[in-house]
Amino acid sequence: MNRSAWSRMVAAAVLAMGALCPPLAQAQVPARFYWKSLSGGSAVPLIVNSISGNTNPFDPAHTVAPGGNVDGTLAIVGYAQTFELFDRSALAAILLPMGRVSGELTVGGRSFNQNANGFGDPMLEFNINVIGPRAQKNIPDALRYEPGFSVDLLADLALPIGEYDSSQPLNLGQNRWYGRIGAPIVWQLGAWVPGRRTTLELLPAVWLFGDNNDYVGQTLKTDPLFQLDAHLTRDFTENFWGSLDVAWYSGGKATVNGVAGEKLNNIGVGLTLGYQVNSNLNLTVGYKSTVNDSSPGDLKMDSFMITLVYGWHPLIEGSKRLKSE
Repeated sequence: MNRSAWSRMVAAAVLAMGALCPPLAQAQVPARFYWKSLSGGSAVPLIVNSISGNTNPFDPAHTVAPGGNVDGTLAIVGYAQTFELFDRSALAAILLPMGRVSGELTVGGRSFNQNANGFGDPMLEFNINVIGPRAQKNIPDALRYEPGFSVDLLADLALPIGEYDSSQPLNLGQNRWYGRIGAPIVWQLGAWVPGRRTTLELLPAVWLFGDNNDYVGQTLKTDPLFQLDAHLTRDFTENFWGSLDVAWYSGGKATVNGVAGEKLNNIGVGLTLGYQVNSNLNLTVGYKSTVNDSSPGDLKMDSFMITLVYGWHPLIEGSKRLKSE
């Protein structure tokens, strides 16, 4: 294998972190996010997400406000690092949301027409592979890597330090602890050759929420929310791929001062396109919308997202210097 092909393959392994989209954006992780990469790689994402519907886009509980009309723009920056732990591939990330949200909605018999802007709750994420190939520690590991059937353990935790105004229901911070426990699954279908790769990816997860004791002067409690994300992905070329996306939300019943709302039972569908611009830069564009949302209590949400991820690894940067000499 010549040096150029070697560099491209290792770069693809490092950028397999995908769009690095945070769970805050529709609580929806894009396809190929949990592909494994060479240990020691780093990435910095920039995500811009435009969302509208009848729920606060900064809140992964997706508490529905029947008849509500909410618009939000999220800009998210972060940092992710891949590493080896107990001979398994692992990833740690921190993500900071910021932006604006505005809308009209009714909570506890009171109507609100308001807006908010600033910073949301930072989120920490840790992921480790438990079934599948061992960690990629060196170049031969990266070149031989095939996911086969792999299963991870995932944990997210949001820190409730984002901007919050207790006099209004729409906020960037949520004034409570929340997080997620999940098991990302990647199932390789067919040959693992750039330009021909196909995967079926599943992410079953449970979101857990603490109480917000100052939600427009009331107490907000939310039951656990089960979420299942599914992606069928396919390479179109070595650098260009697409994915059909489906998400199912179930549970998450919200109770405000003892008055219970309805459980979610909604489905969203979408499309994602990804392009590796060069050995460091990855571009992803996606659209998603709920489909069974005709009743007033149904979750209604659609979003358009653009993501840029700059990733690097000392081995790749070293190979570039050798090639230029």
